[in-house]
Amino acid sequence: MANKNIKEMSFLDHLEELRWLLVRSSAAILVCGVVAFFFSDFIFNEIIFGPKSPDFVTYQFFCDLGKQFDLADTMCITEINLPIQNREMGGQFSMHMWTSITVGFIFAFPFILWEIWKFISPALYDKEKKYAASFIIVSSLLFFIGVLFGYYLIAPLSVQFFASYIVSPEINNSIDIDSYISLMKTSAIASGLLFELPIIIFFLTKIGLVNPEFLRKYRKYTLVIVLILSAIITPPDVISQIIVAIPIMILYEASIWISVLVIKSQEKEKLKA
Repeated sequence: MANKNIKEMSFLDHLEELRWLLVRSSAAILVCGVVAFFFSDFIFNEIIFGPKSPDFVTYQFFCDLGKQFDLADTMCITEINLPIQNREMGGQFSMHMWTSITVGFIFAFPFILWEIWKFISPALYDKEKKYAASFIIVSSLLFFIGVLFGYYLIAPLSVQFFASYIVSPEINNSIDIDSYISLMKTSAIASGLLFELPIIIFFLTKIGLVNPEFLRKYRKYTLVIVLILSAIITPPDVISQIIVAIPIMILYEASIWISVLVIKSQEKEKLKA
């Protein structure tokens, strides 16, 4: 049963709780961002600009994989010609600030999840509230795995593809720093949030918006969309596309399994009632 000791909250009380959630989450992001600000050399030179080097671990992995399938000529990268420029007076400072905030968001994510859990916990049953630690740990782990997936797979494949894509020899690729940073941030953050799919499906199933039958019905359409996205962001070879698509489809299948467990749990509760 839901906790009877929790006082009924008005709409304004909920808004006040939401406001403090945003305030505390923003403060956590800011604190982590300030710390990241002072590690700019490592963040930019080693992490952000890492995929610009042919020696980046992802390119070496694909090269070694290509050699196993006699595709070394197409999968081994020897040079990435990607000069980056800044065209605004305060561009580098602004980019430094916003990149630090992005890094701060990534590292503050577990705390943000904790704040979200505290916000929704009054609406949960007593027995569900004991899963707070599991929710934080699993959700954070999925997010960080997704960020690494975006950084080590999506981002370098995108960088390599766009750096080598030429419409005409009359056009030189001289990439603006904001465009490059945006690609890196989008690849990492979007992948991190995408890997939260099992958690999202869990809650959507709990409130009745999706069920296993719905997810199975649209599985084939999901596979087509994933393969299309993989073909866009990876080099033009099947192996790279499959490597990108497999983790995403595993997440989708895991989401179906989680939805099944939620439905079974709800059915057991109905039988006990």
